[in-house]
Parts: sequence; structure tokens; C-alpha cells
Amino acid sequence: MSHSPQAVKGQGAQSKVHNPYLEHRYVREEYDGLDVPDSEITEPTIYQEVYPKSILNKIDSPDIPYRWGLNPYQGCEHGCIYCYARHTHNYWGYDAGVDFERKIMVKKTAPTLLRAKLRSRNWEGEPVMLSGNTDCYQPVERELGITRQLLEVFLEERHPVGMITKNDLILRDLDILKELASRQLVTVAVSITTLDERLRRALEPRTSTGLRRLNAVKQLSEAGIPVTVMMAPVIPGLNSTEIPEIIQRSAEAGASGFHHLVVRLNHQNGTLFEVWAQRHYPDRANKLLNQIKKLHGGSLSDSRSKIRMRGEGAEADAISALARIHRTLHFKDRKPAYQLSPKKPDQLSLF
Repeated sequence: MSHSPQAVKGQGAQSKVHNPYLEHRYVREEYDGLDVPDSEITEPTIYQEVYPKSILNKIDSPDIPYRWGLNPYQGCEHGCIYCYARHTHNYWGYDAGVDFERKIMVKKTAPTLLRAKLRSRNWEGEPVMLSGNTDCYQPVERELGITRQLLEVFLEERHPVGMITKNDLILRDLDILKELASRQLVTVAVSITTLDERLRRALEPRTSTGLRRLNAVKQLSEAGIPVTVMMAPVIPGLNSTEIPEIIQRSAEAGASGFHHLVVRLNHQNGTLFEVWAQRHYPDRANKLLNQIKKLHGGSLSDSRSKIRMRGEGAEADAISALARIHRTLHFKDRKPAYQLSPKKPDQLSLF
């Protein structure tokens, strides 16, 4: 892998992008009087507490099996350059590039809001996805513990919850997850994008290593917690050749299933990824972008349900075929994880 000397280590986005909801652009005024775009500048991470009135958000997407999501954090320190959630930072007045990774909003009142919601008369007990947008186990969770408090509420209320993460910090909460699993109230998906450590450091710089995530799958499985592996996204020319190995090692670690999604660079992600590719792969950046476009009919993204996450065309078909062959080979006799059901009403509520 070739790295440009200008690439900022520990940061996925290598630049800021203009927030389309803002009328003005931010610039940095230099001493010589010239206004220079305020971009490509390494900034400290800022944690800003916010006070939402509600904590569950409804998910209206046929591509996602959950109707409700819960995000204790907005923005994500993991810095995954491909993250589809980057554009949501625009709604807070920030940019989808560096700001998404360095300006993190935390919702310390989330556990209190969740408890109130789950106890409300109009709540029907549907499973909740934690998180549906940014990772609930990003680095700041180690200090704040909001996700652990949320799991305690789900256990207290005997309420079903699904989780997805790419951080082995989830093992900290093994005790609560085991209690939830004993009541069939939790399923976990661990996202493993690559086992190539050099690629991981460039692609998703502040995540757990691939080996640590495989270890998390192993420990979760051994503890009786239903866990699947999600390879998301598959990027042709970068990690697509790793599909066989990731499937095999996921099965060996005890995963009950494997799924994959192809990359789609929605909104301003195309611009960010192009800058990233030029920095890290200057010799083949255009080829990488063209391979991604082959998945989406000549574009970097696709908004069509049921197609956008799988892609279409020869490139997408080849990826799906490769995954299907090796999934059949290694997961043929594997018992799938149980599906979460809506919470059954408490018998005492009848009286």
C-alpha cells in the first residue's frame, strides 16, 4: 500500500466538505490576509452533551429488519471513510468530513428516556436496534458507559434489542448480554471489514483490529450470545478478495451466520472517498472509483431499496456468488441465530 505523506493518521476523512445546509463557508484567515479553506486540519475531538426529547427513531427502510433505532452518540470517532451516516452530521450544522469524526454529540439522558418510552402505554414492544446510525461502542463509550446503561434498561424491562458494532469493547458488557441472551432478548452482529491491518488503519482508523473482532465473535458465541458477522462494506479492489477468509474465520470463531453489503458512497461520501483514495492509493484511485461505479450503474451510490446495499451488474454478481459459495461451505450446518420477537405483555398488566 502506498501512502501519501500528507495523509492524516488516525483520521478517515482527509478533508472537510461544505455543509449544504449552511449559507456560508468556514475559512481560516492567514496573517498575509488570504482566506484559506478550513480543511485538512487535524483537530482535537470535542464531546458535546445534547438533550433530546425522545431517544428512539423510527426506521422507514425495507432494507433494515428493525423499525426502531437508538443512537447514544451522533458522529463517530471510528472514522470509517465509507460511513453512510456521515451526512447526518449536516443536520447539526457540522460537515460530513472531519467534523463527523471530531465533534461527537453524547446523549447522557438516553437511559432515562429509554426507560420512560418502554414503559409508556402506547409502546408496542418492538425490538430496538442499538445502534442504527453510529457505533454505540465507539471509543468514548469506554469512559461514559451510556451503552451499558441502555443494556441495563433493556434487561430491567425484559425488552428485545439488536446490536451491531466493530469494536471489541462490547466484551465489557458480556455479563448483561448473557442475561439478555438467556431470555432470547438480544442478537449481536460484529462488523468485520478486513483482516489486513494496513488497510484497516487507513479505511477505519480508530476501530478494533480485525483479529480483536474475531476474538469478540468467539467470546460472544462461547457465552451463548447469538452472533453473526457482517462484512460491510465490500469494496471491490480493496477488500473483496478477503471474503473467503473472513467467512471461514468467522465460522471458526463460532458465528451463526455471515452477511455482506457492498459499498455505496451516498451524499458527500463520494467526494470524501475520492480525496481519501488519492491520498492512500494515488496510483489506482480512479480504478477504485470506477469499480465502485460498476456496482451502481455508473454512479457511486444508489438510493433504490433492495438494490443499493447489494449492487447490480457483473461486479456485484461476482461478489454475491463468492460470498454464497463460501457461506455454504462453512455455514451449511450452522444453526441461525434466533429472531427477536416483540416483547410479550406482562401478565400483571391485565389486572
